[in-house]
Amino acid sequence: MAETILHISLVISMFGIIIATIRLFKGPSAPDRAIALDTMTLISISSIVLVALFAGRVIYLDAAMVYAVLSFIGVVAMARHIEGGL
Repeated sequence: MAETILHISLVISMFGIIIATIRLFKGPSAPDRAIALDTMTLISISSIVLVALFAGRVIYLDAAMVYAVLSFIGVVAMARHIEGGL
């Protein structure tokens, strides 16, 4: 039962990434594209956590945390670039 729920959540995550990718390429402005990219990173972090639960490997959680920190730094850098300040 638990494996079925994990598989369903991974499929839903993949649909979310597909929708965010469409917004990334179709977004009319730079802030829309930045939000779509941030959404993709959040969904991929949650997918990494789901894979860690499915595989029973704690090391994937460490990788997800590092990816989350790097994603946050990237979002701050994109926001400063879009804002025009450096």
